[in-house]
Amino acid sequence: LSIRSARKAFGGLVAVNDVSFEVRQGELLGLIGPNGSGKTTMLNLISGALKPTAGEIALGGERISGLAAHRIARKGVARTFQLVRVLPSMDAAENVMAGAAFGHRRAWGADARALAQQLLERVGLGGRAHMPVSAMTYIDQKRIELARALASDPRILLLDEWLAGLNPSELKTGIDLIGQLSREGRTIIMVEHVMDAIRSLCDRCVVMSSGVKIAEGGVTETLSDPEVVRAYLGDDDA
Repeated sequence: LSIRSARKAFGGLVAVNDVSFEVRQGELLGLIGPNGSGKTTMLNLISGALKPTAGEIALGGERISGLAAHRIARKGVARTFQLVRVLPSMDAAENVMAGAAFGHRRAWGADARALAQQLLERVGLGGRAHMPVSAMTYIDQKRIELARALASDPRILLLDEWLAGLNPSELKTGIDLIGQLSREGRTIIMVEHVMDAIRSLCDRCVVMSSGVKIAEGGVTETLSDPEVVRAYLGDDDA
C-alpha cells in the first residue's frame, strides 16, 4: 500500500495534511498518535469511506483513492470500525457471510456458511453462529466484525482500535489473535492506543499529530522520539 501526500479537508479543518507512507506486503504497521490526530480519517481515506481532497493512495501499484468504498473492498481492503458496525437484523454467521459475499474473494451459499463457521471459531465465537448479533455484548460484536473482515481474505486489513475496551484476559487473547494473523503473512495497519500491543506486534509505526506525520520507523526508537513523547504528554513532560 502506498500513500502519497494524502490530504483531507473538511472546510477549513485539515484532518490529514499531506501524509505519505508505505506498507510492505506482509507487514504489520502501527498507526498511532494522540486523540484527534487524524488516524481514523486516514483509514477512512484508504477504505473509501472518505475521498481524499488531494494526494494518491495505491494498492499493489493500482490507484484506489477516489473509488467507491465497495469497489475498494473488492480490490482487497477490509476493515473494522472504531465504533462497531454490525448488521443487527442478522445472526452471527450471516454477518460474517456478508463479508464473504461482498469482499475481495467472494464465496456464496454452503461455502460461505462453512467459512463463517470456521472464522467464528477462530475469533472465539464457536457455537454462536445462530445468535442474533443484537443480543451480543460489545466485545463479541467486535469479534464478529473482525471475522467479517477476514471472510473476504483481504490483501490488507485495517484495524481501528480493535483492542479498545477489552479486559486484561480479552486483551491478551486479542493480541495473540492479531499476532497469528500477522504470522500468516497478512498485511495489517492497526490504529491503537494500547502501547503493549504496538510494542509486541508491530514491525514499524507511523505517528500522526494534528493531521501530520511526525515520525516513522522502528517501534522502540519511534516511541522514544522526543517529538512523539511531546505529542502524547505535552512540552512539560517531553
